Amino acid sequence: MNAAHREVLRLRDEYGPPTAAGWAETQTTTYAGWRAWRDLARDTQAAITAYAKEQGIARHEAEEDVKAKARAGEAPDQP
Repeated sequence: MNAAHREVLRLRDEYGPPTAAGWAETQTTTYAGWRAWRDLARDTQAAITAYAKEQGIARHEAEEDVKAKARAGEAPDQP
């Protein structure tokens, strides 16, 4: 877990969910951003798992390929 994610979890624990109390607009916006990040991470993990299965390779191999290409600024292979 990275430092940013740990901080988000800490803030969530400190302030509670947005519906628990009246949050400031910046708090609500920050929480919505975290939720969007979480949803994108979930979708990315599902896509990597599906790609690995389609290609008949281990999931960690597909994930390492995606990470390497992202670091290099390359687009992933298109099926």
